[in-house]
Amino acid sequence: MKLIIDTDPGIDDAMAIAYAAAAPEIELIGLTTVFGNTHVHQSSRNARFLLDKLGINAPVAEGAPVAQGADTHAPSEHVHGPEGFGDVTDIPQIGSNHSLSAAEYLVEMARVHKGELVVCAVGPLTNIAAALRLDPEFAQNIARLVIMGGAVYCPGNITPHAEANIYHDPLAADEVFANPPTTVVVGLDVTLRTLYEGADFNGLAEQSADMGGFLRDISKFYLKFYKDVGGLEGCGLHDSTAVIACTHADMFTMVETGLQVVADGPEIGLTRPDPSRPVVHVCCDVDGAGVVDLFTQRVASLP
Repeated sequence: MKLIIDTDPGIDDAMAIAYAAAAPEIELIGLTTVFGNTHVHQSSRNARFLLDKLGINAPVAEGAPVAQGADTHAPSEHVHGPEGFGDVTDIPQIGSNHSLSAAEYLVEMARVHKGELVVCAVGPLTNIAAALRLDPEFAQNIARLVIMGGAVYCPGNITPHAEANIYHDPLAADEVFANPPTTVVVGLDVTLRTLYEGADFNGLAEQSADMGGFLRDISKFYLKFYKDVGGLEGCGLHDSTAVIACTHADMFTMVETGLQVVADGPEIGLTRPDPSRPVVHVCCDVDGAGVVDLFTQRVASLP
């Protein structure tokens, strides 16, 4: 499977990119970056660093620095740390970004790999909305879009109503759902059933000293947030679960429904069913233990 991850690395993004690098079913052809967990220039630096660490020669195309209609963005430092990787803050600048913007790169790769390319969006949907506007054929050219976002049948995580990726650009998310490609939505309805605990990270580091050790080190900050805020002993494999859904749809139960995103007011970012909208596939159940085991098995194979 030819895959592009649209990402804002981010601790769980790093985990998802590592999984994609290790999965034999996936050819990771590039990363596009967006604001979210970090500022977009940090996202791009972190993405280039991760690809270099994983030994993958693939481009990074930088995308949107802010949400539609916004002038600024405040990163989620309390969740992911000041540089996106928890307490690990000395992250080198390696290489440079692709000459095309994220939206331009997505459109170009969708044309080059027409009918084959899967795009997995694990940050705000600003770049995806931009690609759909840039090329009306983008939606037909990609095989499918897999989104880590939304809390359709459960409470949110950034507000009682909203999941963070959708909340950070509700206008872009609603634009995507108004005229979607073939789309799978992997939201909090399933990702919070894939908890990864400190012992899991320690075991991963024992098998994969370099990459597993790095993920263990950056996860400590993330695990503390989950413990302090949610009382949980692990973190959700949010972005990794979305990447796994790209190749292992059989591990998920899905319902078909249109979606609408509330763009303002007290419920901003709420992702709710809308039967008048085009149908997307919303994951409502998952083999959580299977996802955790598959993540560990694949990432443990890395150096």
